[in-house]
Amino acid sequence: MEKPSNLLIKLSRRLFADSVSQEKFVDALVHPQIFPPCILWCRPRPALLPFAVRAPTSWQPEFVDRLSTQARPGRHPLHDRGDFYCLDFSSVFAASVLLASQQVDLVFDMCAAPGGKSVFAWRALQPELLISNEVIGKRTGMLIANLKRCQIRPAIALSRDSAVLATTLSKTAQVVIVDAPCSGQSLLAKGGKAAGCFHPVNINKNASRQKRILANSAQLVAPQGYLAYMTCTYSPEENEQVSEWFLRRFPSFQPLDLPSLTAYQSHLATIPCYRIWPQAGLGAGAFTILFQNQEVGHPRELSSEFLDQPGLNHF
Repeated sequence: MEKPSNLLIKLSRRLFADSVSQEKFVDALVHPQIFPPCILWCRPRPALLPFAVRAPTSWQPEFVDRLSTQARPGRHPLHDRGDFYCLDFSSVFAASVLLASQQVDLVFDMCAAPGGKSVFAWRALQPELLISNEVIGKRTGMLIANLKRCQIRPAIALSRDSAVLATTLSKTAQVVIVDAPCSGQSLLAKGGKAAGCFHPVNINKNASRQKRILANSAQLVAPQGYLAYMTCTYSPEENEQVSEWFLRRFPSFQPLDLPSLTAYQSHLATIPCYRIWPQAGLGAGAFTILFQNQEVGHPRELSSEFLDQPGLNHF
């Protein structure tokens, strides 16, 4: 991307009030930088680390390492063995809201492929069962391969529409993750492509899809359970505005203030929700928010009918 499009410039003006921030944001997308790779340890760290490690951030989980820019962890034998999972640091930031969850028996990841958030949740929360769903069938193989490689168990991988799951798994999960499909604007900050990512039609189409998935996902959340919503895009329509819509639509849910992320509070909303921006140098960018269901009651148990149905991959 050699020069900014008019749509990118318009977005920068909606995101930031001052021209300096606007220019830094646009420059981060027009001239992508190489972000340090990041690994999530699925097994205990070896006594002798195979990579040079950068100093951790204040919110960084203890099982995550940010490496030197020159590191190539995906080529290391420990990766093939499943000792760690390579994850963008923006994704680590987004998933870090899960650390506020408590008393977790069942975690459900609604949009799970390729598996990074599922692996994070399994490592951070150590649930009795992890269920990872990917509605796009051709992406399910990638999800299954990563869960197997990292020896994530007990776990179930499946491919179901969120509307079906809202009925069959109502109020069963203490934690539900929605890493929502989005316009993918942050791909540009990594040197990738995302055709039409700034066009209003594309943004609004994604926002509508996110609302549908989030509304269905809310049905799975047990009383006092948590719903984590996150994206890897910048437009407010897909982030803050979806979150505000959700709170109006589901008043039993409340957003949680997370002290560890106070410095990352989004300036585009008054509710507690958090962002990192590409110009900060930590990663390509992410939005994240954690809701809690204030209803009183107990989780429903998974039915044997669900567990025995065909099409489930058990680990």
